[in-house]
Amino acid sequence: MLERVTDQIERGVITALLLLMLLVVILASVELVVIIAQEMMKPPLFLLLNIQELFPIFGFFLMILIGLELVETIRIYHQEHTLRAEFVLVVALIAVARKVIVYDFKTDPMGGLGIAAMVLALAIGYFLMKRAHPSEDSRGKPANDSD
Repeated sequence: MLERVTDQIERGVITALLLLMLLVVILASVELVVIIAQEMMKPPLFLLLNIQELFPIFGFFLMILIGLELVETIRIYHQEHTLRAEFVLVVALIAVARKVIVYDFKTDPMGGLGIAAMVLALAIGYFLMKRAHPSEDSRGKPANDSD
């Protein structure tokens, strides 16, 4: 009886988290469109953004991708009741890639070494994970040679 109640509560919480994360991703996507439109409307009109404006936009874009990966992770946890380490590594890699894009290496070059170590550790972990499970694609499904 208690186990059934806790399972229902857990499913409700996971469903709420999934819906909230989807809402955040949708709102962030709309915000990104607004930011790009505002930047394009600044004089001179419709000119491409300069490099200094692109870095924060790329960072915002990667934040949306992180949100999408978290949605996928929560969805799979909801369906299978397992948390796949591969998804956690992918989210971490995207987060570190975002940090690399927006990081100011001129003000703190030593911090770049820490970021490099994180990228290397996560990439090695991802490589080893994929090597341990070569018959699965990136979503944990059996690979199909006909695709």
